[in-house]
Amino acid sequence: MPRLDDLQIFVTTTEVGSFSAAARLMDISPALASGAVQRLEGCLGVRLFIRSTRRLRLSDDGERYLPHARQALETLKLGEVALTEGRDEIAGLLRLSMPSDLGRNVLLPWLDEFQQLHPKVLLQLRVSDQVADLFGEQLDASIRYGLLADSSLVSLTLCPSNRRTVCASPDYIARYGQPETLEALNRHNCLRYVMGEQTYERWHFHTPDGVKIIQVSGNRTSDDADVVRRWAVAGLGVVYKSKLDVMDDIRGGRLVEIFPDDYGQPAPLQLVCAHRTSLTPALQVLRAFLSERCERYFKQPALPQA
Repeated sequence: MPRLDDLQIFVTTTEVGSFSAAARLMDISPALASGAVQRLEGCLGVRLFIRSTRRLRLSDDGERYLPHARQALETLKLGEVALTEGRDEIAGLLRLSMPSDLGRNVLLPWLDEFQQLHPKVLLQLRVSDQVADLFGEQLDASIRYGLLADSSLVSLTLCPSNRRTVCASPDYIARYGQPETLEALNRHNCLRYVMGEQTYERWHFHTPDGVKIIQVSGNRTSDDADVVRRWAVAGLGVVYKSKLDVMDDIRGGRLVEIFPDDYGQPAPLQLVCAHRTSLTPALQVLRAFLSERCERYFKQPALPQA
């Protein structure tokens, strides 16, 4: 029988595109990640990946096996939730921080639903795009994008396959045209995001030829990611946002994706805790709940156009 951790490493590797990226995400060594996939391949008697010096891609057998591996992990996750639901300990105060755009537009209704399922849970939310101080602000957890720089923190993946995507409104594209290449972004008004003293104006893309960095400029910046998204929807420029942030706008036709989805910089969504003692039953149930909602959210069909 395949080992559960080998299945998880296999699925995570397919979502982030390399053993090293999967290892960073799961806080293990690249050799351990590669070895786990090799062990799984030996157990199954097939090659799951085609390996080369420049890239890693699924084999035909890997493509066939991937949905079953995902389903097995999801079934086990839901089983853990089912065992935990209804216990008296799914109660108490949860102090969470989350990004402004994702928090207001996606997570808030999910948290409403979670609280209806677990009415003994009390929520205290900090909605901000600045990196939260888990210790200083006495938070139980923070919902963040990207890989952790501080390895002493505990990271639980919510949406490992999420990436950034370049978008603009149909009105902007009608007036100024659609960039045909990454380099063409230099000629467009790019809406930029500020965190602390840093302006994110060097956009990273993962192309078939490797990572490409494009220096962009524009006439608007903000430290609030929701404001930047609203500017894009209003037709004021091009934006480079997490796919989770703009999913509804893309499905509703308010924004149009400009480049292939797999060009975008990986932006895994994670639930971050200060230490493992913070992983209360309530927080573990929340993690499983949000993971399931993220997966369902990505599978929703586009809205019909008027």
